Amino acid sequence: MIEQELRQQLLDTSLRMVECGLNRGTAGNASVRCGSGMLITPSALPVSEMETESLVLMDLQGNVLQGGKPSSEWRFHSDILKARSEINAVLHMHPTFATTIACLRRNVPAVHYHVAVAGGGDIRCTPYSIFGEQKLSDYALEALHDRKACLLGNHGMIALGTDLNDAYSVAIEVEFLCEIFWRTLQAGKPNILTQQQMHEVQEKFVSYKKRS
Repeated sequence: MIEQELRQQLLDTSLRMVECGLNRGTAGNASVRCGSGMLITPSALPVSEMETESLVLMDLQGNVLQGGKPSSEWRFHSDILKARSEINAVLHMHPTFATTIACLRRNVPAVHYHVAVAGGGDIRCTPYSIFGEQKLSDYALEALHDRKACLLGNHGMIALGTDLNDAYSVAIEVEFLCEIFWRTLQAGKPNILTQQQMHEVQEKFVSYKKRS
């Protein structure tokens, strides 16, 4: 895909994230693999004011190749894309329910079988670390091992995908799962699916993908 098409897709995805409530104002950021580098949203600019030319082209070592100042969270974007060759899009957001659970610093357990969408039997939450620092990126990489989403302690959520649409779908699903977990906690003690039950779900998901 040519760079201009990726720029338009990244801008469109960033707008969708705001429109559906995953982000607001200047919160959150997004990136997409572009050649051997990445395109990432800029720092401190509301999505409503962004244009395709506002997006910053960087290499995966953190050097700006074209554009202005990248998001302060560029480290975990570049580190994830370096570590995960199958991943081409990284979304970071502060949606209400995911951020609520992140502020409790709790993993999301298998309260619903769709937890498997994130790649395993739970959605991990990292310890807290200040935004924009390497420690936060290190925590995120650990929590994302064999996963397509994680919560950042007292911060928000990261969702990954093979492309921007895939990452957006994961983000929407994880926010829904965090809402379900939160609501079941208010109602009582959630019934958590077993490892065996989640293993069966994951196998079924794989078979569906093979048929599609």
